[in-house]
Amino acid sequence: MELRKEAKNIQAKLKKIHIEASDDQNVVKITMDAEQKVLKVEILEEVAKDKLEKASVEAMNKAIKKSQEIAAENMKGILGDLSAGM
Repeated sequence: MELRKEAKNIQAKLKKIHIEASDDQNVVKITMDAEQKVLKVEILEEVAKDKLEKASVEAMNKAIKKSQEIAAENMKGILGDLSAGM
């Protein structure tokens, strides 16, 4: 029961963390929360469609990776509690 409450608290915390990531050419910027919900997509530069698509995928993948790292860091406490209880 306590772990469930702690998990809900962490989930609420992750919703409040905003992550920004851009592609290497700085064409697209993605903003998402640490639960991997996309909040905003910004086109920073006018480019051809194929370059825009590639930039969008790159920025999205970077944002997802950052959000996974943040979520994993926040979940360490719960995972430690679970393994200690076994």
